[in-house]
Amino acid sequence: MQRILVTGAARGIGFEFVRCFLARGDRVFAAVRKPAGDARWAELAGIYSGRLTVLTLDVSQLDSFVAFADSLSDHTDALDLLINNAGLLPSGERFGSVEPLDLEQTFRVNAAAPLLLTQALTSALARGLQPKVLNLSSELASIAQRKAFSTPSYCISKAALNMATRLMAFELEQRGIGCAAVHPGWVKTDMGGANAPLAVEDSVRALIEFIERLAPEHYGGFFASDGRRLPW
Repeated sequence: MQRILVTGAARGIGFEFVRCFLARGDRVFAAVRKPAGDARWAELAGIYSGRLTVLTLDVSQLDSFVAFADSLSDHTDALDLLINNAGLLPSGERFGSVEPLDLEQTFRVNAAAPLLLTQALTSALARGLQPKVLNLSSELASIAQRKAFSTPSYCISKAALNMATRLMAFELEQRGIGCAAVHPGWVKTDMGGANAPLAVEDSVRALIEFIERLAPEHYGGFFASDGRRLPW
């Protein structure tokens, strides 16, 4: 049984991670911005008694992570897997009308938060069994593959996340912790939209398979969920 923390767990890929990990017998900590009033958590807690803890975490509040790590220690002294899944994608951005607040907030959520949250949870991860950190990036972060001006706040912030992943991997590996960035595919979620070709269940299944085969040769790298290395 692994001890797993998933951010952005209230919907889409994050919620499916929670559901899948519970179904296979893991202990799951679901970090969500507003847990109150969501009946799904009570339903899952009833089905998987004692293995789900829902925690309040707004990843845009960067100065809250040390306190969050302290509160997590009330439930577990170690983590085996951290999935930095929470993300933000402003819609309708066009050159000439990119809003400073959108750019700043997207960078905060997509790039700064995974770095700082991982930093705050490193001690718990170091006490885990073969611990790993998975950062949910995007193919849109690939500088080499961009051919037009689109979703700039998202692209820029995810490219920064890739650099954060690369840098973190040097420090985390010294502590026995693996770390990689992975593109989940274009997934049919609130963020991905109805035209996305990939069902969330299929995306998460592939991501879990990637996590299970994550090895030192992957640390600090940027991959598709099928293991292909993506260009920076």
